[in-house]
Amino acid sequence: MEITDVKVIPVDDEKLKAFVSIVFDGDFVVTDIKIIHGPKGLFVSMPSKKRKDGTFKDIAHPLNNKMRQYLEEKVLAVYRQQVGAEREGSGGAGGGSQAPASEPPSNPPQQG
Repeated sequence: MEITDVKVIPVDDEKLKAFVSIVFDGDFVVTDIKIIHGPKGLFVSMPSKKRKDGTFKDIAHPLNNKMRQYLEEKVLAVYRQQVGAEREGSGGAGGGSQAPASEPPSNPPQQG
């Protein structure tokens, strides 16, 4: 499974830095991903739903660390590229950017 597109919408907030949507293999989209600035720096937060008890449960998420690392690297690379371009005054209207080429994990998660 390969990430074929990453769209980043920057947010001007202390902790929430951007909303993200990603497309897998040009066929499947995951939205409501967030880039958060935490105590250890930036991290990717997968879409989640608040339960009745106040806890949150991920709706969609990687099944293994290799896929999580691949996803996080792609998303953060596009975010940094877009934010850097906007700071230099060459950023567009906040639209998405395609992720730089990178190899998908050698053993992507399989369901079936």
